[in-house]
Amino acid sequence: MSTIAIVLLAVLGVLALLVVGGMYANARRRRALEPGLEASLDEVNRRLADAHAEDKGWERGALEAAARAAFAQLRPGEQAREQVLVQVIDRPGTDEDKAVFRIAADSGTAYLTMGRRDGAWVGESVEPA
Repeated sequence: MSTIAIVLLAVLGVLALLVVGGMYANARRRRALEPGLEASLDEVNRRLADAHAEDKGWERGALEAAARAAFAQLRPGEQAREQVLVQVIDRPGTDEDKAVFRIAADSGTAYLTMGRRDGAWVGESVEPA
């Protein structure tokens, strides 16, 4: 085997090791950043829903109080520990408006969908997350 062939094989071997090492380092970095990215995405979604609700003139305190009451009615005996507005659906007409909350309860996480009837917020459904 010639010297050039040996040098070429050595260079290709080093390049292959660098590619494999780079892929491994990238995968580790991605796994390390994933929880922070997911939390950041949740925060962005929450802020977007808040801004949309505020822009539509929805009274946030009344909406949250109605969500607490609706969850207590739809899931009697469960205590909601945390509720976060995650989606605002604003269709033409006030009776078509919807708001979706992520509720952290004693039994786990659920999504509560609120709708409007005659201008008042009412609970429509609770679905597991």
